[in-house]
Amino acid sequence: MKKNKFNKAYWDHRYKENKTGWNIGYASPPIKEYIEQLKDKSTSILIPGAGNSFEAELLWNKGFTNTFVLDIAKQPLENLKKRVESFPDEQLLHHDFFELNQKYDLIIEQTFFCALNPDLRKQYVEKMFQLLKPNGKLAGLMFDFPLTESGPPFGGSVEEYNAIFSKYFKIKTLQRATNSIKERQGKELFFIFERL
Repeated sequence: MKKNKFNKAYWDHRYKENKTGWNIGYASPPIKEYIEQLKDKSTSILIPGAGNSFEAELLWNKGFTNTFVLDIAKQPLENLKKRVESFPDEQLLHHDFFELNQKYDLIIEQTFFCALNPDLRKQYVEKMFQLLKPNGKLAGLMFDFPLTESGPPFGGSVEEYNAIFSKYFKIKTLQRATNSIKERQGKELFFIFERL
């Protein structure tokens, strides 16, 4: 695997210096709306590259106690634990995503894909396939703006996402988010991909 400059030290530094412009301080509206319609509280859920993970806080408060949060940086996991003291330590995963080996019913994507070096996108798709149970779902948001040299965040397009995900997933939904926050309007795609 190619050396990744966006490694543990990079993300630890970003959180320590509070350089987290993607952190809006609450669950992203399109993902919140998706979470609101989930019914089965026993669903095993992973939020990788979760950052401060307001989505995990929302899930936990709604009774989804089988929620796991993963981040390569320790600070955001500690931030979540401070806000939600009852969140189990063993469900706060301080790991490299590509080394995780559990299985989940649902994985929520929120700013993780766009934070990875674009060279890792194929490995991301393969790893998501491995982490999901049969018919499991990968759902959330991806950015819709031209892929840039500088980042994160890095952009992408509907065409690229269709091309790289369709080998492993059924594309159930991939459309412009209609309830993005003002700063991201017209730049986010809401998606639901089902593992083949």
